[in-house]
Amino acid sequence: MRTALLFVLILSVFSCQTSSSKKSEQEYIKGVYGNPNTLLKAGYSFDSLGLNAVFVRSVSLNREFYETSKKQGVKVFVEFPTLNGKEYLKDHPDAWPMNEKGENAPPADWFMGICPTHPGFKEYRAEQLSQILKEYEVDGIFLDYVHWHAQFETPEPILPETCFCERCTSAFAVAIDTVIPGESIPLRAEWILRNVDSQWRTWRVGVLNAWVEDMGKILKSHQPDAKLGVFHCAWYPADYDSALYRTMGLDPQGLGQRADVLSPMLFHHMKGRPTSWVGEYVSWLGQILDLDKNGKPLIWPIVQSHNNPGIVSPEEFRQVMIEGSKAPSSGIMMFSDQSLVEDPKKIQVMKELYSKDRPR
Repeated sequence: MRTALLFVLILSVFSCQTSSSKKSEQEYIKGVYGNPNTLLKAGYSFDSLGLNAVFVRSVSLNREFYETSKKQGVKVFVEFPTLNGKEYLKDHPDAWPMNEKGENAPPADWFMGICPTHPGFKEYRAEQLSQILKEYEVDGIFLDYVHWHAQFETPEPILPETCFCERCTSAFAVAIDTVIPGESIPLRAEWILRNVDSQWRTWRVGVLNAWVEDMGKILKSHQPDAKLGVFHCAWYPADYDSALYRTMGLDPQGLGQRADVLSPMLFHHMKGRPTSWVGEYVSWLGQILDLDKNGKPLIWPIVQSHNNPGIVSPEEFRQVMIEGSKAPSSGIMMFSDQSLVEDPKKIQVMKELYSKDRPR
């Protein structure tokens, strides 16, 4: 009898632990992106705002912020500026992405990308990521700027053709087992685009997928339980003459096979889209990833509260938060913390929505 009771007791405890574990795993992520320390400096606390996660730029991460976040019971996810080349290019001009004319591609307004096949740059980023993981026990790393040199956070995107440097074209030639004719970059670029364009686009996608894989291996080798996330351009395949795949080098399905979380950047105001587009895109992404069958990756959209371009009203902010929280989303965050501090009405909207299990 005692043995039977003991068995029941053990089973009960195990069931409770399992139930608690599942509940924890299924907790809807309610976060904010940028430098969330801005909220702390303004006198708010994360727990009082209903936040259970912060997504902090790696340049804004420090020990004090990390410890405060953990004390307030929120998860800490760190943004990692993967292919943002602005700082590195100052001392390594050979990493500059090259266009089809054989010229250095100009900066895309505020953003400057990089040649993603530059081995020194990859080593540089790998060391930076390892250093973060040695110093902080994070809940996840979110790769940002995972695309070939371009700028998409605007109604009129900047979409240059890159990169046709000797390093890229040589690697591509090896990949397709073909000698690419031409004694100059313009001649080789012309031949590639005319004769093997589809193979070129596929190869470029593969280069980015390899970046996600390599950064993921570093993350999991240091902290196996941490999530690998990817912030990515939220376009449909046909938008801007199929630029998501052709120019940016992005395949959401390929990313979904390599990452734990996808975070489409659903900045409706920047892209001149209605608020309803946010929910429509989340639904579409879930369908192409076949989440009903696969159950992964997770989808945690990032939506816009930032007042540029124009003004995002509190009510508009409420609508994109609700749209972005619709199934199959299992988390959401907004950009940015500064826009919340500047408008207490947006703080109130966030607090109200985050007081619920899922914003609705």
